[in-house]
Amino acid sequence: MSRPLRDLERQYRAPVTRLQRRRFSEPDNVRDVLLGRLETYVMGDFRFGRSVLEPGWRWSESIKPIARTELCEAHHIGLCLAGSCRIQMRGGAELLIEAGQFYEVPPGHDATVVSDEAWVTIDWSPSTAFARPEGGAFDRIVATLLMTDIVESTSRAEALGDGPWRDLLVRHNQVVRAQLDRFRGREVATTGDGFVAIFDGAERAIRAAQEIIRGLEAVGLLARAGVHTGEIELDGDDVRGLTVHLAERVMASAGPGELYASWATRELLAGSPIAFVDRGLHELRGVADQRRLYWVDPSG
Repeated sequence: MSRPLRDLERQYRAPVTRLQRRRFSEPDNVRDVLLGRLETYVMGDFRFGRSVLEPGWRWSESIKPIARTELCEAHHIGLCLAGSCRIQMRGGAELLIEAGQFYEVPPGHDATVVSDEAWVTIDWSPSTAFARPEGGAFDRIVATLLMTDIVESTSRAEALGDGPWRDLLVRHNQVVRAQLDRFRGREVATTGDGFVAIFDGAERAIRAAQEIIRGLEAVGLLARAGVHTGEIELDGDDVRGLTVHLAERVMASAGPGELYASWATRELLAGSPIAFVDRGLHELRGVADQRRLYWVDPSG
């Protein structure tokens, strides 16, 4: 391998660090919600969020109609800069978060600003599928979905412990996002131990998946991935539709370290240099008919 190629490989297999700074007055994305404002900022391989939520704001009143879930299913880790907010968990536990406190809030919660001033927070690595104003139109497009998943993540987390596992997940996120940027994929959501992304080119989705699997192996993680092409429904920053469910089933069929592609993606790339190996017909949960899946040879 030539030196430029080795340098390029290192660039996408390790976190990219650089001297940089950002102004809070210049967010990359903004969502205005009832009694609040949500902002995201990107700095290289890292993503930060800032929320400014006014007195009386409540998740179940402001965000629930948009998220369409009973409770907030996001995982928050952050720092409260001003105000105070009461968290109510699904099981009944409560926590008051006040200015000057770091916090971690797991999925399955409601939240209410209880102070007389705005609750201002910084959120580490917020999801890109955050709230959008209610009432926006749906849009349908044809795209290739990529889904990834860490193999046996629960047992790895138990073996490592919370701190080391959280550090390894940070490396995982950096590796995946570097390849999404490299191959022009758009992150839709994280699943805790995996990612959902869309591409407007099937071959770039395949190449990104291959590099993600290789990059994660380099940091000690074994992953599986799946790609499927079809029509999806865009709902702000989120995606919906049968194609999303099929992509998840394709990924779940892959073994450790493997990338599987659907019949639809294989047809789109007929004649390409990518090597597809027929793995036969599969019964996919929730799908009436059997579908043909393909293992993507990493040497192809």
